[in-house]
Amino acid sequence: MDDYMSWIKLGFFLSVLFLLAAACSTSPKLESTEGNKVRLTLQVWGNPAEVKVYQRVLDAFEKENPNIEVKLVPVPGDQYEQKLLTQLQGSRGPDVFYSYEPTIARLIEAKQVQPLGEFLTSDASDVKAEDFPEGLWGTAKRNGEIYGITPDSNPMVMYYNKKVFKEAGVKTPQEYDDEGKWNWDTFEEVTSKLKAAGKQGYIAENWWAHWYSWVWSNGGRIFDEQGKYVLDHNEKGKEAFRFMYDMVSKGNAVYLGSLPKEQGADAMFMSNQVGMLAAGRWLKEPLFSQNQSLDFDYIYWPSNTGKNEPVAIPVAYVAVNKNSPHLQEAMKLATFYVSVKGQEARLAEGGNAMGTLVAADESIMKKATIEHSSYLTEGRNRGHAHGSALAYDAQVPGLNSDITETMDLMFLGKQDAAATIEKLNQIISKAVK
Repeated sequence: MDDYMSWIKLGFFLSVLFLLAAACSTSPKLESTEGNKVRLTLQVWGNPAEVKVYQRVLDAFEKENPNIEVKLVPVPGDQYEQKLLTQLQGSRGPDVFYSYEPTIARLIEAKQVQPLGEFLTSDASDVKAEDFPEGLWGTAKRNGEIYGITPDSNPMVMYYNKKVFKEAGVKTPQEYDDEGKWNWDTFEEVTSKLKAAGKQGYIAENWWAHWYSWVWSNGGRIFDEQGKYVLDHNEKGKEAFRFMYDMVSKGNAVYLGSLPKEQGADAMFMSNQVGMLAAGRWLKEPLFSQNQSLDFDYIYWPSNTGKNEPVAIPVAYVAVNKNSPHLQEAMKLATFYVSVKGQEARLAEGGNAMGTLVAADESIMKKATIEHSSYLTEGRNRGHAHGSALAYDAQVPGLNSDITETMDLMFLGKQDAAATIEKLNQIISKAVK
């Protein structure tokens, strides 16, 4: 009898251990609501058309998760960052939110965003970390931990106006690329011919995605693969700064920052005043696609190495508020939003960005109307987001702004490339010590 009771006790003890182990498994359980819905908020930026696209994802999510209700909270872009930072510093911010690259770096430092690495390995997640190209993590990945996920991407490509090239009697960038000659020398030659025909060759802009794309296209570096500052002794990088300076100083390119505020790059392109400009897919939808008289295409960034090099990839991140009272549900929403289902819901009917998952490419790009849209896919797979090792400055608060101010002086002709590089040496070396 005593032996029998001992076995009963042992069986009970093992059952308890089994239940405890199950509770600690890698498949986090969503909060039990006992018939009541969990209510989450998702804060986003965007115009009314974009907000409608965001809502499509939430409708799909709620259909699969009937115990969760999500309220979409749109905030104007010019107010977004300050409002988000204020909210998260207070008692309650949104459960899930969009974040810019430098912003999420600040939030990670302040311990205001939820680590997602463990959840991404669980069965509760609709996507895995390894599904994303490594170059997209940028500022959202620190010391091996993941704090935000990219729902879409905008690899930099060059747009060219076919009508402008035809009227100037100049071969298109694609024709040069087919000959294996789409390089810096050709870029300078083409912009010179367009200028001679009374057009602007190219619009130079002063922000990180432009500088890095030019530097990388020469095989150069500002930061190396470990995030170490190397421009001070990287000759290919220095050569790229001289090239950017020469293009503007010689008139082959016009600096956007020197033009009247009402004279935007997109307006000049649509009115056939300029042959080329650089951007992600955001100009295509809906601005360019609705202009029936505009005939344009994409071309990859001109390379000076004989092969297509990495390009910069502007991204946003979806992150989770660490203080959300419904962390499991919030992480479930975040991972669904960036999953194949989420990306297809937002982008399959046409969109102003690329997806971030190879598995979603076919459905997202099947309605692409631009002949060489594949350059967007190639750029996404090759490139790097701001805050990646090769574009490390976004990891340091305020550094990007300091670099931008210095570059502005160069593009305005107030200092040459050598003086610019010397100032950058001082600024960056001090900031990344």
